[in-house]
Amino acid sequence: MKEIDARGLQCPQPVILTKKALEEIGEGQVMTIVDNYIAKENVSRLAANLNLKYFIEEKEDLYFIKITKDFDSKKEIMELDKDLKAEEKTDKNGIVIVIEGEKMGSGDDVLGDVLMKSYIYALTEVSPLPKTVIFLNGGVRLVTEGSAVLDSVMKLDELGVEIISCGTCLDYYGLNESLKVGLVGNMYSIVEAMHNSEKTIIFG
Repeated sequence: MKEIDARGLQCPQPVILTKKALEEIGEGQVMTIVDNYIAKENVSRLAANLNLKYFIEEKEDLYFIKITKDFDSKKEIMELDKDLKAEEKTDKNGIVIVIEGEKMGSGDDVLGDVLMKSYIYALTEVSPLPKTVIFLNGGVRLVTEGSAVLDSVMKLDELGVEIISCGTCLDYYGLNESLKVGLVGNMYSIVEAMHNSEKTIIFG
């Protein structure tokens, strides 16, 4: 078993270290040790995205994530890689929208709230829909309990739009337990989504 001690590291470092360790072994297990909820969620999601079996044990405020890579999972990863390469040759993955704050534009905050609410509602009505909407910094408040736009964001999620919230941002604002829709992401997954998009639109 290969052990990754990622205690004290912020995402995306635990994810990147785990991914490299998995790439270095043919078959076997990788145990990643993390000390925060966000890192646990992100490493687990990496394993799930790679179709790998994983088990999480929580002990003394630490998370021990055991990921198993066997012959069957290697075949699945190879097929997944082939599919992804085929997609990259034909088309990029649509539009990615990055929302960095609670309000749209600068000037009057009340107007900014109204504009953001109207914008996210309008996103549910456009065609084609964006592939991904990413919420960063203060923007993560829009996907947490009490958000005025939560219904619209949930509708986007139901329509198949990928909703990603920055895990570091949720942690910074103390909103980990208040997230109501979408996935907890890390900067590595956010960079990947933006890099693989046909077009990225950023609201700062």
